Amino acid sequence: MINKVGRDIPDALLTNGREVYQGKNYMDGKYIQKASPRTRRCEKPVDTKVVDSLVEALKQCGAKDGMTFSFHHHLRDGDYVVNQVMAAAIEELGLKDLTIAATSLGAAHDPIADYIEEGKVIGIQTSGIRGRMGEVVSAGKLKTPAIIRSHGGRPRAIEAGEVHIDIAFIAAPTSDPMGNCRGIGGKSNCGSMGYAMSDAKYADHVVVVTDCLVPFPNMPASVEAIDVDAVVVVDSIGNPKKIASAAARISQNPRDLMMAENVAKVIASTPYFKEGFSFQTGVGGPSLAANLFLEQYMDEWGIKMGWAIGGICGPMVELLKKGKVGKVIDVQDFDLDAVNSINQTPGHFEMSASQYANPANKGAFVNSLDFVVLAALEIDTGFNVNVLTGSDGVLRGAPGGHPDTAAGSKCCIIVTPLVRGRMATVCEHVVTVTTPGDCVDVLVTDYGIAVNPLRPDLIECLDQAGIPHVTIEELKEKAYSLVGRPDDLEWEDKVVAVLEARDGTILDVVRKIKPYDPNQAE
Repeated sequence: MINKVGRDIPDALLTNGREVYQGKNYMDGKYIQKASPRTRRCEKPVDTKVVDSLVEALKQCGAKDGMTFSFHHHLRDGDYVVNQVMAAAIEELGLKDLTIAATSLGAAHDPIADYIEEGKVIGIQTSGIRGRMGEVVSAGKLKTPAIIRSHGGRPRAIEAGEVHIDIAFIAAPTSDPMGNCRGIGGKSNCGSMGYAMSDAKYADHVVVVTDCLVPFPNMPASVEAIDVDAVVVVDSIGNPKKIASAAARISQNPRDLMMAENVAKVIASTPYFKEGFSFQTGVGGPSLAANLFLEQYMDEWGIKMGWAIGGICGPMVELLKKGKVGKVIDVQDFDLDAVNSINQTPGHFEMSASQYANPANKGAFVNSLDFVVLAALEIDTGFNVNVLTGSDGVLRGAPGGHPDTAAGSKCCIIVTPLVRGRMATVCEHVVTVTTPGDCVDVLVTDYGIAVNPLRPDLIECLDQAGIPHVTIEELKEKAYSLVGRPDDLEWEDKVVAVLEARDGTILDVVRKIKPYDPNQAE
């Protein structure tokens, strides 16, 4: 079946009421099944829930073949817990046929690729998938198609009962012996633990893994002891220095700064730029740099930002400390400046992923956003964006909160260079649609600005402000004139990953890429 963004979704995937993507407002007002938080049992009072090892915790929680284990990724490329848990389950207990339901997976989890190839891990449900794992899944070695969800789509699926978590493992920088845990106060601080909160509420069992045990009560707790079955103390849960990536720094590249300045100009031209406006930015260099120019416009207009959400980085923390933003509400910290700020800087608060972006609750913050500024690997003439697969078709990215913020905000701005190396960023058709074009409003590149024809009001705003703009087709042709048109990728029929839209409908699929045959090369 062909969906709203023109992708052919195999009928075999449309079972048990699953539907294809039919537009960003398709699910508005419709009811979904809401699962109950995990079944409770009466507990005998204990002085401590600390157990000797991960193996002991797994046994206590009744770990067996075929289970689903969940993890969060607040330590990002510095995370050690996923590998430790899976090694204990597979190598020490001999478990098999396991599914990993993680908020995101990256190069830190390369060892999991071996378990996929061995058939010990048969399912992956995640937002991000990178490194060796992305390569192995793209090669068709995972027994079942990986399921890719946005950061809002994941808690929606958990709360709807579409994802059943048998055991949630919570990497916690600090925990008390009963399991009250926080993202600060230890040697491996990660700041917000917003992604872990839905897991802790809905999993059958919850294990807190920490490298810093503190006296009871560890308050205010991100995950509360009332949801925790066991606490395991390990030597290290991760390396917080690897939370920040190179992309999560303000660019000094003149091209990036020029694009960032144009982003700020576009924002200032709209009616949403007024006292108390709300804002989120992605972590790409030009996206972050937009903060600098936006601050200049705020000073010039004499206005302040009401609140900001994210994925938070140092630049937003600095605006908070200067009094130029009222509140920062934070589901994840992208650098140590933000980690060190949460619960320390007045006005900097933690929230859950569900409160952040779940489209099926009654108060997701993204639905009140005025502006979001996001990056892209590719964007096509339908304004569809790809942030998941590389130009070679291999899984090496993550939707994250990209589709959620794009759909919820009043003005979604994509900022990206026209070309990267020898690849056109603005193209005819993206490899994979991760954010549908009906959610994207403006594209800012180093060769010009384009506005989605679905937003004639924004076109009028730019015209009145004297901001030149062109069609996205013109930008595509310019990109192709610089680097040429790419050859079409060749795919096999096998689906290696299913990409859900934030509302649970199927947005796209990733198929196994055909191996390169040098005998067919010219």
